[in-house]
This record gives sequence, C-alpha cells and structure tokens, in this order.
Amino acid sequence: MAMLTAAWARVGRARHALSEDEPFTFGRAETCSVVLDPDDIMISRLAGSVEYDKGAWWLINRSNVRALTVVDELGFRNVLPPGRRIVLDAPVAVGIDAMKVLHEIVIVVPRTAGQPPDQEPLDGTRSSIGNGVLINEADRLAMVALFAGYLDGAPRHDPQPNTYAAAAARLGWPKPTLIKRVEYLRNRLTNAGVPNLMGWNALSALAEYAISAELITTADLALIKR
Repeated sequence: MAMLTAAWARVGRARHALSEDEPFTFGRAETCSVVLDPDDIMISRLAGSVEYDKGAWWLINRSNVRALTVVDELGFRNVLPPGRRIVLDAPVAVGIDAMKVLHEIVIVVPRTAGQPPDQEPLDGTRSSIGNGVLINEADRLAMVALFAGYLDGAPRHDPQPNTYAAAAARLGWPKPTLIKRVEYLRNRLTNAGVPNLMGWNALSALAEYAISAELITTADLALIKR
C-alpha cells in the first residue's frame, strides 16, 4: 500500500521514516526498530509501537507492566498505561523510563484529515480569551520564568510551576515584584473571563491557559537565564 501520509520519529539525532505497512517498535529487544538499551532491564523488551490503522496513526503501549509518558505539543504530560493506545494527530514526545536516563522519542505525524487547522498565531499582545487583555513583555518574562518546566523538553520537562523565589532569581527581579506582576495579570485575565485563576491551584491553571493560548512558547525560553 502506498504511503498516504508522511510521518517520522526522532530518537536522539536519528530520524526514522514511519511506514503505514509496518509498525515502528521500540524497547530493549534486538528485534525492535529502535533498540533503546539492550542491557537495561527497566525498559520492557517491547515498550511500545507506532502503527497506522483505520486511517490514523496510533501510539500503543506494548509493555505489560510499564507506562509511557506522553508530552503533547503544548507541553502537557499524560500517562499511557500498559496495553492502551491513543490516536496521534499532532507531534508528541514519548518518554520511556530507564535505570540511567529517560529515553525520549519524538513522533511527528500529519494532522488528521478534517481536523480543524491550527489557530492563527497570536500577535503576542492579546490573549485569545478576554478581548482587550494586553500581554506585555514583563508579563511574558514572568510566565516563562514560572512555567519553564512545562516548556522544556526531556529530561528537564517538569510540568509544574517554579516557586516565586526561583523564578525571580532567574529574572534577577525582587520576589515581591514578580508576585505583584503575576497577581495583576491573573486579575486582568479573570476579569476578562478566564476561569480558575484564583485559589490554591491558580498558578497551574495560569500555566495551562498561557501555554494553550500560546501566550508563551518553547521559543520564549531564550528570554530567561538558564
């Protein structure tokens, strides 16, 4: 069958074309398409596969005991339990736990036919919810410093907010300045209709909103000290 869609996987610096006719497998067995580490017993012999079935690409956890970590294009992390599968309709990074390192496989597939196209990129000054809320450079710096873990790739990916102290240190700001900047931003967005930005989980909600609305992106990591 002729390949109707172009898809590929990247492991380290190596890029592998994916075929609609043959599964792409990964694990520690020598028979896998990509052998992650044949001596690491923490990795399942067949950890997972990417397969084309019924008009869609699927990521399948082939392990009997170990979960896979799936990070979507917005930086949000989910767990794929053993024996389960998910449809891939956008790029993802798949994490495979091991004794020494976290192995990562980046899988890129075309978006499913009929899927709504990506949102138009924001101009960097307004949020997609709450017309009229201006997001300036100081707001963006504050959010990137707080939410860098969401934006980082493996092994530094850590989808939880930094502390105010750590974020302020990265920026070279006084901690109270950062706190006031974020509180003011949360108030403006809340007044404009963005939900869940107050209360004990406010920073996590702000992170998810900022990343999903593309107020901050991976490219913005270059703005802060690493």
